[in-house]
Amino acid sequence: MRIVVYGATGHTGQFVVAELRRRGHDPVVAGRDAAKLSTMYDELTSRPAATDDPQALDRALEGADAVINTAGPFALTAGPLVEAALRARIPYVDVAAEIEANVSTLTEYAGRAREAGTIVLPAMAFFGGLGDLLVTLAMGDRTAADEAHIAYGLSNWHPTPGTRTAGQVSHDRRDGRRVRFTNGVLEYHDDPATQEDWEFPPPLGRRTVIKGFTMADVVTVPSHLQIPEVGTSMAVEAAQDLADANTPAPTASDLDGRSDQTFVVDVVVRANGAEHRASATGRDIYAVSAPLAVEAVERILDGRTRTVGAVTAGALFDPADFLQALEPFLSVTTSAQLTPTRR
Repeated sequence: MRIVVYGATGHTGQFVVAELRRRGHDPVVAGRDAAKLSTMYDELTSRPAATDDPQALDRALEGADAVINTAGPFALTAGPLVEAALRARIPYVDVAAEIEANVSTLTEYAGRAREAGTIVLPAMAFFGGLGDLLVTLAMGDRTAADEAHIAYGLSNWHPTPGTRTAGQVSHDRRDGRRVRFTNGVLEYHDDPATQEDWEFPPPLGRRTVIKGFTMADVVTVPSHLQIPEVGTSMAVEAAQDLADANTPAPTASDLDGRSDQTFVVDVVVRANGAEHRASATGRDIYAVSAPLAVEAVERILDGRTRTVGAVTAGALFDPADFLQALEPFLSVTTSAQLTPTRR
């Protein structure tokens, strides 16, 4: 499979390229900086292209089977890359965590992708994609529930420069307001954040989280499931790291380039008075986005999908089978019925 990685010199992009090569693929690396591409990947085919140059993007995708976009801010890059992928009639996958960018991708390209018989898959990463798969797994055969909540227990969060830039773009797009998904719609508001205790599964245990620390799951989950209330929360320690401008970028602590950050993603679905949970534990939120995106591309290209169009992970894949394939990177547990998690 000939897969183009746009944004290959970025932090997550490097993990994606490495994962493709680990699986035996020969990726094409693309991005805006020709010198950096050739320096970092002198043994791979590199195709520099700016997102405001459609002809260069067409050349970058020439002969490709799919493209993975890892270059943020996705508010600026997703549209041009999706357009190029549609012209090339190949699948598009990105790792966007930006709420508004994901909304735009799903709404603006739903019809065109479906008519072309191809797939546009945004948010196929730790934020957005993983939570969507876990919620869909917890739902079982149900397509509707009363509420879903995704709690993120990160040991720390050393954001990349790209994360900070994308976060600022999102902040500016919503004029500093907060966002939530309630009563079946996205709402923007100025309500102050609140805290609560969340009982994470081992090894994390009880942690204080910021309620309403809203991530891309509020876009991906309700795009295909009838859940009027979808919320996310974040461990206080991680949120404080992200808010601190002096928190350094992640540094490698092993030979694969992963940081020492660990995470637990805990999903609770409430339906008809019962709670259903699915949880995933692993290491390094940026590194784990690579196998999520690459597994998605492989399944798209070999036909292990449920539909076409602009869709999210939970609608496109069998969640149990997909998550099982990521066992080297994630440990997933489920429980059919639980006692309440909030205290």
